[in-house]
Amino acid sequence: MIFRDWEPLYLEILDYFSFSREEDEEAARLLASLVTVDALTVLEDLIQGRDVTVCGNAPCLIDQLDQVKGTVLAADAAAEVLYTHGIRPDAVFTDLDGATDCFLSMNEAGTVMVVHAHGDNMPLLSHWVPRFSGPVVATTQGTPLAAVHNFGGFSDGDRAVFTADALGATSISILGFDLDDSSVDPVKRGKLFWARRLLATLGYDL
Repeated sequence: MIFRDWEPLYLEILDYFSFSREEDEEAARLLASLVTVDALTVLEDLIQGRDVTVCGNAPCLIDQLDQVKGTVLAADAAAEVLYTHGIRPDAVFTDLDGATDCFLSMNEAGTVMVVHAHGDNMPLLSHWVPRFSGPVVATTQGTPLAAVHNFGGFSDGDRAVFTADALGATSISILGFDLDDSSVDPVKRGKLFWARRLLATLGYDL
């Protein structure tokens, strides 16, 4: 999704959550200063023309691990679930709020960290990004920069789907998503609402 198509949705999201575009853009500039090598071509090679599985972190993921196939994209903490069950994801989409030292090990072994900047995760960016020794791709939900990309999507899971779509996946299977989870807090419920709406724009009815 090109930015001019994404921007109207982004403006709606900002209004819905009362988020700050200026803070998002400040975070993107910070992330740009922390990433020394843009590994976008590595991510493209993993996705383009391939079958892709996107794994969210809903509890149902555990029961769906036998369906994981092809290139594996994990949404934040879902990466550790996969890793502890013998599946090292090819890429992890993360705003780093679920990051652990396990992420460092995966990245060192070749997992691409697709690190997302937004207005309230700047301390996490400063803490984690310099510690990644492997491939890193930087993303933003606001205006993209030279090496900070915006493929569309808002939360970690739907951003992974949008990225797979943008980079030319042959097919995308979606596991570990529970967009009807009523046990989460109001902010998370809002994110689930937007995940459903955004994924529907790509033709996925979850």
